[in-house]
Amino acid sequence: MIKTVNLKKLYTTEEVETTALNSVNIEVKQGEFVAIMGPSGCGKSTLLNILGLLDNPSGGEYHFLDQEVSKYSERERSNLRKENIGFIFQSFNLIDELTVYENVELPLLYLGVPAADRKKKVNTVLERMGIMHRTNHFPQQLSGGQQQRVAVARAVVGGQKLILADEPTGNLDSTHGDEVMNMLTQLHEEGTTIIMVTHSPSYAEYCQRIIHLFDGHVVTENIKDSFRV
Repeated sequence: MIKTVNLKKLYTTEEVETTALNSVNIEVKQGEFVAIMGPSGCGKSTLLNILGLLDNPSGGEYHFLDQEVSKYSERERSNLRKENIGFIFQSFNLIDELTVYENVELPLLYLGVPAADRKKKVNTVLERMGIMHRTNHFPQQLSGGQQQRVAVARAVVGGQKLILADEPTGNLDSTHGDEVMNMLTQLHEEGTTIIMVTHSPSYAEYCQRIIHLFDGHVVTENIKDSFRV
């Protein structure tokens, strides 16, 4: 599903050039659950942004679904992204002015899904995530754990092939963090490919493989014979 070849990302100002990613080579097969770990500033979120087609690399190749996409325009990236990738963020990134239902429905509106089909898909995923009773509530009326459930629902409502999760448990206590990880595990067991940035070794244990970054490089990669469920 994903392959990078000597991927690079540079940030340049008038005074300094910063290398965020330097010759990153990774592969992720369809259906894998992969964690990306490393200290703050090592390039984890930069890599996730490129994998999620939110940004282009400065050099190297990025192959996604058998397409070399590193030079795609914003329009081309957007079309490919909205049909195939769901995002889960540490800060939830819900829209305060929209209800739970409307937040989850939003990706389907972008995809042009008919109203009747949108209603069916949204209700199904809200039921699945255990938040159907919060349909008409606004994000600020929910607990952190409930907000992240809504974010997960939004990420998967369109049947996206790939979920990118950037510190999805970072703003949650351990109980709600465990709930989110159990939801991600269930999605993985159903065939969804998941790449998760995390600082938590215990949550990384839910994954099949752990990629460690340091100073923009892949320094180690741990492949486990089994993973926590």
